[in-house]
Amino acid sequence: MIGLRKNELNELPLPKWFKGVLYIQGAIVKNPFSGASIGLTAAEFSMYKYIIGCTMLNKYDATFNKAMNWFRRANPDAYYVLLD
Repeated sequence: MIGLRKNELNELPLPKWFKGVLYIQGAIVKNPFSGASIGLTAAEFSMYKYIIGCTMLNKYDATFNKAMNWFRRANPDAYYVLLD
């Protein structure tokens, strides 16, 4: 458990409705507008990529809203750095 972020120990699992790509490793993600970076767990990174994909496709439906709410609950700091 050495080297894990606190959030990784109590990571919020991906919901059953999630049909996006499941990444097996987290990543450090940089906000292209502010330049701020933050680390994400594998589940958070998977959901983040799903949200960005929806944004690129202009797919702002109920599932997009669920994804945003999940991400906000899973990692509020990352939400405010990357998506707010």
